[in-house]
Amino acid sequence: MLKKLWDNLEEYILVYSMMFSVALVFIQVIMRYVFSNSLSWSEELARYLFLWQIWLGASYAVKEHRHLRIEVVQDLIKTRKGKVCFELFAMLLWLGFSLFMVYEGGTLTKLLLQRGQVSPAMRIPMAYAYASVPVGCALMSARLCAEIAKNIRSVFGENGGAS
Repeated sequence: MLKKLWDNLEEYILVYSMMFSVALVFIQVIMRYVFSNSLSWSEELARYLFLWQIWLGASYAVKEHRHLRIEVVQDLIKTRKGKVCFELFAMLLWLGFSLFMVYEGGTLTKLLLQRGQVSPAMRIPMAYAYASVPVGCALMSARLCAEIAKNIRSVFGENGGAS
C-alpha cells in the first residue's frame, strides 16, 4: 500500500489538482461571462495550484525520466560504463542543486510564515504557495537518490563488485 502510494504520489496529486484547476477555471469563466460576476479568489487559487503542479511535476518527471537533456557530451562517451558514470555525475550535480533549492526555499517559506504575509484575495499565508519549492525539490531529491542508487548498482553490480 505505502509502496504504491510512493510510486504514484506525484501522479495522484497532479491528476486530481489538474481536474480541480480545470473545474475552477471553468466555473470562473461561466461566472464572469454568463452571470457577469466573478469569484474573487478563484484565479489566485488556480495560480497557487499551478505552482504546486510545476514543482511536483518536476519530481514526477525525474521518476519518469522525462526531463529535457542535452546529450552531446554523453554521446561522445563510447563505453556503457562511462556513460553511466557521466550520468551519475550529472545526477549528483542535479541533486546538489535540488538540495540547495530545498534549503533556500525552506528558508524563504519560514520567513514568510514568520512575517505573516497573506495572499490578497483568499487571505491564506503566502508561505503555502512558496512551500511548493522546497516540497517539490525534496521529492525530486528523493527521486534522484533512487536513480543514483540504480546507476551505482548498474555500474558496480548488485554485490558491490565491478561488472
